[in-house]
This record gives sequence, structure tokens and C-alpha cells, in this order.
Amino acid sequence: MATQAGVDEVIMDTEDKPKEAEQLGEEAEKANPEITSPTDAVDATTQDSSISNGDDADADKEKVDLKIIWNKNKYDLKIPIDNTGAQLKEKIHSLTGLPPAMQKVMYKGLLPEDKTLREIKITNGAKIMVVGSTINDVLAVNTPKEVVQQEVKAEEDKKEPLCSQKQHRKVLDKGKPDDIMASVKGTKERLPTVPLSGMFNKSGGKVRLTFKLEQDQLWIGTKERTEKVPMGSIKNVVSEPIEEHNDYYMMAFQLGPTEASQYWVYWVPAQFVDAIKDTVLGKWQYF
Repeated sequence: MATQAGVDEVIMDTEDKPKEAEQLGEEAEKANPEITSPTDAVDATTQDSSISNGDDADADKEKVDLKIIWNKNKYDLKIPIDNTGAQLKEKIHSLTGLPPAMQKVMYKGLLPEDKTLREIKITNGAKIMVVGSTINDVLAVNTPKEVVQQEVKAEEDKKEPLCSQKQHRKVLDKGKPDDIMASVKGTKERLPTVPLSGMFNKSGGKVRLTFKLEQDQLWIGTKERTEKVPMGSIKNVVSEPIEEHNDYYMMAFQLGPTEASQYWVYWVPAQFVDAIKDTVLGKWQYF
């Protein structure tokens, strides 16, 4: 009898197991109604693990292929066309290690940070020129440009207006050149794709300015010759509107450590003055 009772007890326990499993299954279905079988549970786990972590957020956006050129190195970059200039600088940082604050990015002039690449009308295959120095290069510079610019400004404040000075009057009194480029007062434009021509230099001769962004050079051309000046060597840019002709400026490029090295250009159209300063000196520069 004892043996029979033991067998009966084992059979009863075995029969109870499926019931317990059914109860566990019902509880699992209540917790996740979409799971109807053990296979479904495995599938749900697989689906959860494939959810995007946000790295491919730009996958469906319209993109543009760019050629980034910096320090004689070339980089291919694909970026959403609705990204801003500031976002492009971040991408360049990841490619080159050059901090955004130290970058001078140029595409038909200095690239604005607040506009999108679409607004700037950047197209596939466009070459983006990047000029900039590492922190170590900055610290190695002996004469900070910022100090030079402040000293020049302080000297200017002490002097009479440039237009009234004799050395400039003899050029300005010749009058406005007939073939000077038209000016637009009260506006700011990017540098034109053609040289700025028809202006006078200090001797009263014709001069043209060509901004060679790929070489980071300013070409100062006269009838006799063309001087190819590295933009990084220009210490400062001074400008002042011409009296009674405020839509044109006189402008000087300081090519050396003192004012004696200033190269004067007269009758620069007002709309290009800021673009010239930003391109030559760069807003990013701390020296």
C-alpha cells in the first residue's frame, strides 16, 4: 500500500506541472499582450535590440558631397544640405582635429555660420577651403595680431580723419575713377568671384585686388606687376569711408609690423569692406 501511495503522489505532482506552466503563460500574456507564444517572445527580444540609437538620424536627409581642403590635405565629407555653417565646422573638427573657433572656412568668401549650405548654394563636389592653426601654432606666434590691431586703432583715434590727411587728399582729389565697380551703400555682400578693379593705389595708379582663397593669398595687381601676399602675413586692415562719397572706402593692408608697411587702396565699394576684412584677418583669429 505504501508503494502504491507513493506512485499516486508522483502522478499527481506530474499532472499539476502543466497547470502551473499554463498559469505562468497566462501571466506573461497579460504583461505583454503581443506575445502569443515562446517564439514570439524571442522575436520581441530581437526587435528591441535592433531599435536605432539615433546615430543614423541623418540617414533620410538630402546630402551633399564636399571636398574639404586643409593644410594640403583633402577630405571627403557627406553632410545634410540643410546643416548650417556652424554644423559644418563641427564636422570639419571631427575630420581634422581643428577646433571650430580656430577655423576660417571659405567658399566664395568667408562661409557664414548662421546660414544653411542650401542657402549658401553649395553643390555636390564643391571645394571647401579651411585655414586655421592648432593651439600649439597659436602659442608659438611672437607678436599677437590682436595687440597690433589694438595699437593701430589707438593711433588712429589720436589722428585727424584719414580723408583729411595730405598724403591721401592728393589721390582722392583726382576724383572717382570712371571704371570703378558700382557700390551699394548700407549692404554687406560676399566677395565677388571676379577681381575688384578700377581702384587707385597711393601713387594714383590703377590697382586690382584678387582673393585667391585656395592659396590663402591676396594678389595686388598693378600695370607693372602683381604682388602675391599670403593672407596670414597681413597684420591688420584699416578702412574709412571717403568724405562726401560714403558708399566708397579707402583701405590699407598692413604688410609688416609698422604703419610704414601699409598698402593703400582707394575707392573700395562699401558692400565688400566687411567681407575683405573677414577674409584677410578672419573672425576666428586670436593673433
